[in-house]
Amino acid sequence: MQLDQEITTITEGKTKILIPKAALENKVPPRDVAFFNPRAKLSRDFSIIAYSAFFKKFEGPKTFLDSMSGVGARGLRVANEISQVEHVFVNDLNPTALELGKKSAELNSLKNYTASEDETCRFLGAFSKKGMRAGIVDIDPFGSPARHLDCGIRATVHGGILSVTATDLQVLHGLFNDACRKKYYGTPIKTDYADEIAVRLILGCIHMVAARLDIEATPVFVENNMHYYRVYVRILNKADTRDIMGFISHCRSCGNREIAKDKKEICAICGAKMQHAGPLWVGKLFEKEFLNDMLSEAPNHAVDKKCAPAIEKCVLESDMPGCYYTLDEVAKMKRKSPASLERSIRILQENGFASSPTSFNPTGFRTDCKINKILELFP
Repeated sequence: MQLDQEITTITEGKTKILIPKAALENKVPPRDVAFFNPRAKLSRDFSIIAYSAFFKKFEGPKTFLDSMSGVGARGLRVANEISQVEHVFVNDLNPTALELGKKSAELNSLKNYTASEDETCRFLGAFSKKGMRAGIVDIDPFGSPARHLDCGIRATVHGGILSVTATDLQVLHGLFNDACRKKYYGTPIKTDYADEIAVRLILGCIHMVAARLDIEATPVFVENNMHYYRVYVRILNKADTRDIMGFISHCRSCGNREIAKDKKEICAICGAKMQHAGPLWVGKLFEKEFLNDMLSEAPNHAVDKKCAPAIEKCVLESDMPGCYYTLDEVAKMKRKSPASLERSIRILQENGFASSPTSFNPTGFRTDCKINKILELFP
């Protein structure tokens, strides 16, 4: 491989990774040599925490499939930093990226790292038979993961974790509703809590694809960033899968929002006609026990200091209602400067309402208080 002048070594977590120099120098990571996205480090940090927490309790195969690995950053870190993992299988269509991954594996003295060059679903299909399925499967594409979900679900063992990334933010934010309907079986609406709608559309798509295979896919952890959405779902073989699909109904007039199995046509607060997002996942976004396991694991790994506080927010919001509010949204309605997040949550709690911050937005909060009462209570 004649790339010595174009390649450099970085350390991410506790793992040395060979990457193209241009990946650190350019705003958009190049794909012509081999793909590596330095901005996804936080995502990989969360993965290390989540995967480690999962494998500590999981009694099935402790294998990891990275179906679109690029230079192998995530797979290399899993192989090197999670002691419970037995073997990591990575796959990519770029032979240069795979070669870099292999050399990185040698650099870290890894014996549990295997690379293959194949189309994503062909790679995953090789692990879809009984006895071959993996404990964790990862799908991290450019754009939408929709076309690969069936293969990913089939390759995940009963009780295992499927982690999925989506980067087609314009589609999920309502700029191309026809494309969103085709890929995710639902459509969004533009709101201040658009990130939650996007995540619920992704989860809804996974849920529907899994259901026709008699499989239930339940989220244990989700995270979002300005560049991506990422969900972690537990895969369970169940013939009687639950129907947890529905709609978010939003009132443009007063800001009221409802999340339920059925559409709400008329706003219960102001009587205006409501707009709808969906069909989408209307169940919980987090599994509290899994989050607590992640919190216990975080100090054991070399990860960003932002991870633990973010997971703590997830714990606080895990039992809260869907569709968060933002301070800016409320301030705009009141035509005043926004109050602090801590004070706003305290006001709601002191008046008998449940409330918490949300991991989706630094100025966001969840509550069971309706918008008309929020406006009445806030200064």
